[in-house]
Amino acid sequence: MDKLSLKALLALIIMLLAGCNDQIELNHGLSENDANEVSAELGRYHIQTEKRYDKEGITVLIDAPNLNRAVHILDAAGLPRPARTNLGEVFQKNGVISTPLEERARYIYALSQEVESTLSQIDGVIVARVHVVLPERVAPGEPVQPASAAVFIKYRPDLDPDAIEPRIRRMVASSLPGLAGRSDKDLAIVFVPAESYQDKPTMVNFGPWVVTQQRAQQLNWWCGLIGLLILLVVGGAISWMYWQRYHRQAVPVAEQKSE
Repeated sequence: MDKLSLKALLALIIMLLAGCNDQIELNHGLSENDANEVSAELGRYHIQTEKRYDKEGITVLIDAPNLNRAVHILDAAGLPRPARTNLGEVFQKNGVISTPLEERARYIYALSQEVESTLSQIDGVIVARVHVVLPERVAPGEPVQPASAAVFIKYRPDLDPDAIEPRIRRMVASSLPGLAGRSDKDLAIVFVPAESYQDKPTMVNFGPWVVTQQRAQQLNWWCGLIGLLILLVVGGAISWMYWQRYHRQAVPVAEQKSE
């Protein structure tokens, strides 16, 4: 097989292997912890991931055929977790003087973010949202409006709401000004079960077999690669046979001319 055929063979192999590993970006700008959670969750469904590091954070890559499944899996698991700000970030020095109303709104937002971040660390909690109303006097001479809060928890089946509710109630009441010692009616907690993802990979026919769509694509690439290798080998063998025949015929003619 000549050098041109070898180069063509190598180029085809590289192209086919690149096609087999066609990857697409799933998430970008993630922290190390978020990227690990995404990879672990997808790994439960046998979806391989690759992490790429850049200045903005970590980018998670997956095979293109798995994109639809991966999006639904992560959506059901509440991943990646939304970025939250803390009190230090909300009230960082920026040289701009805020009005009392703006300061109050930022303070309420920061408190909500802090409590949500803590609730999200509980095993089994997928989404946690907290809405806070701080004590406020609406008008001079009017009674102070009492503090209240509403908590929304979306949870996995392995979490028992009845067992965890007293601890969540105690933690939230102790974290927000004006709620400690208040009655339960001032702190509403709503638990909503998350719908579990039913993994049903798309099945297709591949000859006499029924395989997943991803496996069928991989088999198609490998069959194409093997077919091309066979064609190149057969073509090289035929070329070599013709070259040998031509060489055998050319030698006697050259000898006759020399005589």
